[in-house]
Amino acid sequence: MVLAGTAACGTVENLTAGQKLDRAFDELGERHSLTLELGLDTDPATLEALDAEAKPEDRMPDEAAELLSGARISVSVESKKPLQDSGDKDLSGMALKFSGPKGDLFEYRLIGKTAYVRADVAAFTKMSGVPVPGADEVPAGAGAFKKVLAGEWIKISAEDLRKTGEEMAQGEAAGDGKPTASPTLDARTQKKLMDDLRRVVLKEVEFKTAGGTDGTEHVKATAPFRTLLAELLDEIRPLARQLPSGGGLPTDDDLKDAPNKKVTADFTLKNGALSGVSVDLAPLTEKAKGKKLALVLRTVKGARPTAPAGATEVRMDQLMEGFFGGVMGGTLGEGTLSEDGTDG
Repeated sequence: MVLAGTAACGTVENLTAGQKLDRAFDELGERHSLTLELGLDTDPATLEALDAEAKPEDRMPDEAAELLSGARISVSVESKKPLQDSGDKDLSGMALKFSGPKGDLFEYRLIGKTAYVRADVAAFTKMSGVPVPGADEVPAGAGAFKKVLAGEWIKISAEDLRKTGEEMAQGEAAGDGKPTASPTLDARTQKKLMDDLRRVVLKEVEFKTAGGTDGTEHVKATAPFRTLLAELLDEIRPLARQLPSGGGLPTDDDLKDAPNKKVTADFTLKNGALSGVSVDLAPLTEKAKGKKLALVLRTVKGARPTAPAGATEVRMDQLMEGFFGGVMGGTLGEGTLSEDGTDG
């Protein structure tokens, strides 16, 4: 959105590009439902080559490279109002799914006031190399968490899940478990920050448009990576403590070794609507020279988020008790835990 607004304020070339991007983003905002898919356009060999000089024990495992090269994250939202006018209370459904080359690894759905979750724990264990017991290896004390380990759907009160997440985040931020107010930017500060970011983009980013076939067009935005990132962070840094992230932004020293080669974001428009964005990451590493390494975001036709059948209803306290009493007890304790939770 910053790129679109900036382009529309620049040269004739940028004006054309900005108008097209503005219309494309406006069209997305007018929809009542949307599905986005994020993934890498690369292959396992390219990913493994990125840390080929690392120590053998620090190199990316083959399983991880295969997973990441074929992984996809999809997010779907459905609202009673146009998305651009929607708040949390207007959303009727939401779904997030993380998929690998061999199937779905994690799913989360929010339908009304209920959250649904399932995960392929065995696949994650194989990829990470971190030992996690199977559902048949934990004691009965694991309770509802056995369902999670077995890859079954569970359902939780969305309010219960939200409160637990807030309490954990607030406790970590405060250091003493006491709630702290979430940082926010007022409307005037938000507008000033957006204007400052647009000024930086206008200075550093070059826009180009190119035609295509069958109603397809491309708008390309190119900029030197380190220069653009450093200048954007310079504008954000004075407001860091007012941001939800808590102010953990990279410093100039953190960026000094970052490559300053030009990186291009390619926006694909189909009949004026945004169908995808591809960011070419290959220029940022010599080890990917001549190979594909791109971050790709696509708009896809997704299914309406629905409640899965057969989900087991649980409470957050039950899950936490099962995790610490069953799983952590089984992986960290000495010996093997029996069904009654005692050492065997």
